[in-house]
This record gives sequence, C-alpha cells and structure tokens, in this order.
Amino acid sequence: MLRGLYDWTMSLAGHRRAMLALAIVSFVESSVFPIPPDILIIPMVLASREKAWRIALLCTVASVLGGLVGYGIGYFFYESLGKSVLEFYGYAEKFSQFQGFYHQWGAWIVGGAGLTPFPYKLITIASGVTNLDIIIFTVASAISRGLRFFIVAGLLWYFGDHIRIFIEKNLGILVTLFFILLFGGFVSIKFLL
Repeated sequence: MLRGLYDWTMSLAGHRRAMLALAIVSFVESSVFPIPPDILIIPMVLASREKAWRIALLCTVASVLGGLVGYGIGYFFYESLGKSVLEFYGYAEKFSQFQGFYHQWGAWIVGGAGLTPFPYKLITIASGVTNLDIIIFTVASAISRGLRFFIVAGLLWYFGDHIRIFIEKNLGILVTLFFILLFGGFVSIKFLL
C-alpha cells in the first residue's frame, strides 16, 4: 500500500499543476491543514531536481502568506472561536501564562516552530492571539520556513538519486518516523499550554 501511494505521489510530482498543488498545501498548512508540505516537496524535487530552488521559494512564500492568514484567525476570531476551544480543553488559565511567555520569546517560538515538525498553524494562530508584532512574526516566519524548505530542497538536489534509492528502500520506516514526529509535535503542545 505504501509503495503504491509513494508511486502515485511521485507521478503527481511531475504533473503540470504540481507547483499549484504545492502552493495550496503550503498555504493552508500554515493556518489549518495538518499535513506539512514536505510530502510534496520531496517527490517534486526528486522528480525534477533543476526546479529545487523554485520549489523551495514557492513553498516558503505560500507558507508565510498562509501563516499571515493563521495570524489573522488568532487576531480577529480569538474571542468568538479560539477562547471557547481553550476553555473546552481546560487550557484557558494556562494560556494566560503562555501569553506572557510568548510576548517575551515570540520571535524564537515562531522561528523554532517554523523549522521543526511542531504544528506551525498553532504558532501562527497563537501569534495573532497574543498580538505578536506582525513584522517580527513575518520575518521570523520567512527565515525559519525558508531555511526549512531550502535545506530540504538542497539536500534532495545534492543527493538526488542516492536519496531516492534510500527513500524507496526504507519507505516504511521513513513514513513511520514522519508520523511519530508529526504526532510528537501535537503532543508537545500539551507542554506549552
């Protein structure tokens, strides 16, 4: 099953609308979608290594723009939506403490989340809720997301077929590791809030 999904993703990566799909996934991942754009970056660069830098740039720009939408969700809809969600899960009191911490370390939090498997959409929304300076948010997002996507694209561009063979040989382990990291990002939220 994994092999079929992998082959399908690789064929999709070479499709003429793959860049549009990547832009959409990168955009919505930064505000609401749970799956990171790496699932498209990897096969797209492997399918067309000469486009690696364009793929990373598109992903970065779309991700930062989507992050600004997430910021807007936190900024404009916290009272009507976000607050009740926090109260439902019993995080309202802890969130007040988190806000003070966020004001002090916001740029570093945004930067760290942009580089790691931590669910970035939560940071974009939290940045709006805490009214983190939008310029700081945007710069930290651009730097961290850009680093992440350009490092991934650069490694794939450099190693090319060697990394493709490695992925194909170890697909089950890599998919398991991916979901462990993704799940770990969501679990780490419990410790922040």
